[in-house]
Amino acid sequence: MKLKRSKIQRSENLAGFLFVSPMFIGVSIITLLPIVATFILAFADWKFIAGWDQLKWVGFANFEALFSDSVFLKSLLNNAIFVLTVPLTMIVSLVLAIIIDKHVYLKSYFKVAFFMPYISSVVAIAVVWQVLFHPTAGPINQFLMSIGIENPPLWIADPKFALISVMMIHLWISVGFNLIVYIAGLQSIPKELYEAAEIDGANTWYKFRKITVPLVSPTSFFLLITGIIATFKVFDLIAVLTSGGPLNSTSMLVWYLYDTAFINLEIGYASAIAVILFLVVFAITIIQWIAQKKWVNY
Repeated sequence: MKLKRSKIQRSENLAGFLFVSPMFIGVSIITLLPIVATFILAFADWKFIAGWDQLKWVGFANFEALFSDSVFLKSLLNNAIFVLTVPLTMIVSLVLAIIIDKHVYLKSYFKVAFFMPYISSVVAIAVVWQVLFHPTAGPINQFLMSIGIENPPLWIADPKFALISVMMIHLWISVGFNLIVYIAGLQSIPKELYEAAEIDGANTWYKFRKITVPLVSPTSFFLLITGIIATFKVFDLIAVLTSGGPLNSTSMLVWYLYDTAFINLEIGYASAIAVILFLVVFAITIIQWIAQKKWVNY
């Protein structure tokens, strides 16, 4: 009886393995092997077009060079500044979600309208904003000049305003997703809590601080983590709008990694950048996970 059971169990295990093996093999080849290769090549000096015989092990030389690389440090700083779009997006989205959920008719229309930029092609969005931000013929500067501003910003053509311009576009794109998630979180809050607070004489601001914010904190935590990870993955906007310029003012870690690996063909150096990027995102996520115990209410 036990022998028969073990045979059945083995056959079931084999069948299960055969079912998951196509996905497992795909994930291993496409995802896991490149990750392992990246960590290995970070300690080597190797060009993409060179043979394996040209690979030289350099130890921590790539990492030492990174922290004296002005472009890398500028990209790291730009990413740190770009992270500020996350709390701004969350605040704007929460306010809009409350307004749409409680004070607006045709809620479905507004949900779709705000969500459209998020599901639209980033390349198409970047091209549209490139026209809007045109220094002389763009509608934004035309409007500013029409109200008396003689020298409006050059936006993506100006090193002082280029990063701010990209942040504005990223915020505009991201609001839709955050809005939909926040509306779902708001609708899960029991209405009895608000009714009890009104009976006790609580005003709108008090209800927002003491009921809405604490009860949507799990949603906020989810959006905070996913939002910060997304800011470290920004590539297509930079590629279409600025290519990291002007004067590296919009260069991000992912863009600099791409430029190093596929333009300059420095695979070892680019792998070191990828490892630093992984460690930064991992550290931020762990810190958030630890800190959420103090402000997230489940």
